[in-house]
Amino acid sequence: MNSEDRQDNLPKLTADSKYFRRFGRWKVVIFLLFLVLLVAIEFSLIMGAMPISPLEANRIIIRELPIIGSFVGENPSPIEATIVLQVRLPRVLAGAVVGAALAVAGVVLQGLLRNPMADPYTIGVSAGASLGASLLIAFGVGISYGGFLYSLPITAFVFALATVLVVYAVARTGQGVSMLTLLLVGVAVNTLLLSMIAIVGIVSGEALNVIMTWLFGSLVAVNWNQVLVVFPLVVIGILVSIIFARDLNMMAIGEEGALHLGVNPERLKNILLISATLITAAVVSISGTIGFVGLIIPHIVRILVGSDNRVLIPASALMGAIMLVLCDTMARTILAPSELPVGIFTSVLGCPFFIYLLKKNRKRTPW
Repeated sequence: MNSEDRQDNLPKLTADSKYFRRFGRWKVVIFLLFLVLLVAIEFSLIMGAMPISPLEANRIIIRELPIIGSFVGENPSPIEATIVLQVRLPRVLAGAVVGAALAVAGVVLQGLLRNPMADPYTIGVSAGASLGASLLIAFGVGISYGGFLYSLPITAFVFALATVLVVYAVARTGQGVSMLTLLLVGVAVNTLLLSMIAIVGIVSGEALNVIMTWLFGSLVAVNWNQVLVVFPLVVIGILVSIIFARDLNMMAIGEEGALHLGVNPERLKNILLISATLITAAVVSISGTIGFVGLIIPHIVRILVGSDNRVLIPASALMGAIMLVLCDTMARTILAPSELPVGIFTSVLGCPFFIYLLKKNRKRTPW
């Protein structure tokens, strides 16, 4: 390497050295978030209309593990075992997966759109899924495949993907996809689909209450089949986001600047939009619309670890999982044995923060 090459690489090496010097603190933050997530999961497993001791809940789970389970003592109560293994555990894990997916999708879309108000539902994923679910609930018009999954998640997933494909196709031009155009088209399509959902709700009669529960978001009907199908999709989507986190950092200076730094903006947008859309559509298909998680979690985590997406993405995944697990625990315990949609609690937390963001960015907003 000649002297000119060394000089060209000096800024990059200096930036990376600063990053790795700070990474020690970030690793501690991520480790602590992981511990908090484990505590939140444990707390959620023991709370409910029928409280179960932490020792008993852990013993029930350990008994199901290969090899280790044979060393556990007496058999647990069949009722408590059913509650932990078939009711609470899949629901808690689903909450963690949904929260992580929405938070990561929020980070990715805020980075691509360079808009602090962007969230996973910006480009129509939520409205598309909600329309599909509403049609199925009201009229039985749904999509199923070999009985492998319930038709409601499949219908919501297909409608969500179809909506995003329409938004993407309309926003795409010969030169690529403008993020501003994508955002505006997404807002327009969202408005149209919400109007259609309102019409379906009006004519649905008795199904209106079920539709409203879906629109507010709920994990009450989640089962192991849904968790096992959605989990690998979310893991793949998060891993893809982490792999391209450095390129996403470059997008902060604009597409032209990123291009000069060796990033292909169009390729990056295609990959990350597909990734964010898939994980959002997957989790919305089992949970309904849970608002504000993808909006507020990235901003909260930036306070802890900064804006480097290489750390922001995994930290946001953990924080999103923690938030939704705790919110769902509140939703099913605060009025036990009745329960509220979890989206109510995320909205109560998210709405004040959203107003704060609007006021904070008012001076920098050109419109």
